[in-house]
Amino acid sequence: MTMIPPDLEHAQYVSLATFRRSGEAVATPVWAAPTNGSFYVFTAGEAGKIKRLRNSDQARIARCDSRGRLQGDWHDARAIIIDEVNEARTALAALREKYGWQMWLADFASRLTGKFEKRAYIKVTLIDAV
Repeated sequence: MTMIPPDLEHAQYVSLATFRRSGEAVATPVWAAPTNGSFYVFTAGEAGKIKRLRNSDQARIARCDSRGRLQGDWHDARAIIIDEVNEARTALAALREKYGWQMWLADFASRLTGKFEKRAYIKVTLIDAV
């Protein structure tokens, strides 16, 4: 199992970079909850990162601030869209545990706008350095 670097494990935000077919990276600041050597992230079901991940699981993450300004080094990773209901529940529970009232507020707003059921959850796993 890959060890999660402490700078990422305790980061409020991480920059998740996914890749276009051209190979160009597109980075987005996201909340990420570490669980069992991986991270769980949530996003809108039709977000660009979901479309890019359908083409390639190549990703990288780095510690950042809420605006996406890097505060650490990039780490190569693989990211997959979670299709299994129980794992999506695990992801949501991990995010709620880490972000507490902030996640509760995000969930509440998503339910009000009808977007909660359209969310996508992503599992990000660091690639072991050789």
